[in-house]
Amino acid sequence: MKHRLVYVELKSGFAGNGPAWIQLAQTSKSGATIYTNGKALKSLKGSGINANYFDIETGEQYWVSGVKKNTQDRHWAGSGKVEIDEDAIRAYLSETGIHDLPSNLIRAQLQPGVQTHLHHQMENDSPSESDVVPLV
Repeated sequence: MKHRLVYVELKSGFAGNGPAWIQLAQTSKSGATIYTNGKALKSLKGSGINANYFDIETGEQYWVSGVKKNTQDRHWAGSGKVEIDEDAIRAYLSETGIHDLPSNLIRAQLQPGVQTHLHHQMENDSPSESDVVPLV
């Protein structure tokens, strides 16, 4: 498993102002699944409208990207504070080339960005037809 610094924003039920965070997330070997803040987010493979990943447990859709060097990670039409995991601050400052956190970031202790046993089981069990829920 690889780790990468990611910006994550919930899109389901929100415009550009859903809960958002920055964290060192674990990724699957293929990069198709990202483990962040206790969630397993799987790629929509280009089929999303405002999102590019979905939560394998809830179906909620998320926007996931690397962090921007200009520190403006939210969509231009969005708003709201962004949490940054304490363990990601050093990597964030290094990646952006800045010395202090911008005022739009709030220090937080997020859930681990790692694959859990439940995630592994959900991703590797073959679903029955009744378990398949189409994304709308």
